[in-house]
Amino acid sequence: MRGMKIGTNGELPGPASDLDDAADAEEAHDATGEPDLSGVVVRRATVADAEALVRLRALMLEAMGTRVGGQDAPWRARARTWFAERLAATDEFAAFVVDDPELGVVSNAVGTCDRHAPGPNNLSGLHGHVSNVCTDPRRLRRGYARACLEAVLDWFAEETQARVINLNATPDGADLYTDLGFAAPRHPALQVRLDGTIAPVPVAPPLP
Repeated sequence: MRGMKIGTNGELPGPASDLDDAADAEEAHDATGEPDLSGVVVRRATVADAEALVRLRALMLEAMGTRVGGQDAPWRARARTWFAERLAATDEFAAFVVDDPELGVVSNAVGTCDRHAPGPNNLSGLHGHVSNVCTDPRRLRRGYARACLEAVLDWFAEETQARVINLNATPDGADLYTDLGFAAPRHPALQVRLDGTIAPVPVAPPLP
């Protein structure tokens, strides 16, 4: 990883926010023009970080215009359980975070392996997906999101068989993502919301 320090086993190696973090567009750069991440300490999240990931997710969704509700909103407990379960199963899920001595976890990025049917160009059937890229607004423009995202991409490359990594970018985050090699796919993704307005299609029973 370019210039950053990585903690292991959830421990920081030394002392030491999609709000889709394009906000790191004004991050410091070294003499080569590359972002200077030499002082950024990234560690892999543990089950104990589930609450922090939910908190950052709420900040991200709120910045995107979603009403997230209060601390007792039902989605928060479900999201906390979802993160905790996946953080305990490390083969196909990873989150990386940056800690702040005053605020705790202030930035994160999440990587998930999605299972699809294998194809000629993807025998494993695994596709990677990046989500929850977010930095606390009090700690923006320090390169934290970039550092977390680079850690996620390194994890995909070194510890999984996923070789095509997807994400949903907001306009604010586009520059960061394209700088790290993301590009629009040949076949754009579409979606439909199943809200009951689509007439059901008759389905034949299974063959005996």
